[in-house]
Amino acid sequence: MKKVILITGASSGMGKETALKLIKEGHTVYGAARRVDQMQELVKAGGHVLELDVTNEKQIVDGVKQIIFEQEKIDVLWNNAGYGLYGAVEDIAIEDARRQFEVNLFGLARVTQEVLPYMRAQKSGTIINTSSMGGKMYTPLGAWYHATKHALEGWSDCLRLELKQFNIDVVILEPGIIATEFADVLYQPMLKNSGSGPYKNLAKSVASSTKEAYEKQGAASPSSVISQVVSRIISSKSPKTRYVKGKMAKPLMFIRKYFGDRLFDKAVMSQVKM
Repeated sequence: MKKVILITGASSGMGKETALKLIKEGHTVYGAARRVDQMQELVKAGGHVLELDVTNEKQIVDGVKQIIFEQEKIDVLWNNAGYGLYGAVEDIAIEDARRQFEVNLFGLARVTQEVLPYMRAQKSGTIINTSSMGGKMYTPLGAWYHATKHALEGWSDCLRLELKQFNIDVVILEPGIIATEFADVLYQPMLKNSGSGPYKNLAKSVASSTKEAYEKQGAASPSSVISQVVSRIISSKSPKTRYVKGKMAKPLMFIRKYFGDRLFDKAVMSQVKM
């Protein structure tokens, strides 16, 4: 059954590759992102693009209204936009931390609020929220990023209970290490934030291990593992509440859940060579 799908963060990586896959499968796809110029491939494939910053109220409202005007419904919302703010808690300015929450949680929530009345009216819909294995675990210098993903996990669980009565599914996607731009927007700002102060040795070590994790052959899963699972979620009559996909996600989340804080601390820090 062909569906109308809105994907935020569709200008690169998982969002873009998945959008192209879903267009090819015959769905009506709206890719939304700040960088419209990087989504022209979606247009050529038969999709639609929206300039949409999830922190911009007007763009959110106008974007959803456009989809409803053109398609009269929205069947699937994939909240995929987000980024990682890394650096020591002491070094990160509070205004930067607030923006991390504005994008990763509050912007996502605002897009969801705008879509929900239409899903309720049609008594169906699927909302997919991109969390991370980082929503269930933690790494050094990632306090603000992990805080947003931990918050998103709880927020999504509550939303799932609220929307069950309207036949709307809420699915949490928990990717592991995926070959995307994430590493580039992670370790370079991290060095800018903490690479020259009291946390410089830790920052340089984490930056090096992160770069290696993403660039070493076979160390990261391709974006296609996410596009495949999103396609399955959309086509499922009863999707699971959570999907864990990508390198290191399942083993690290298993250790975190069953072996306790101290052992997990050691496991994480063993990858940091200071």
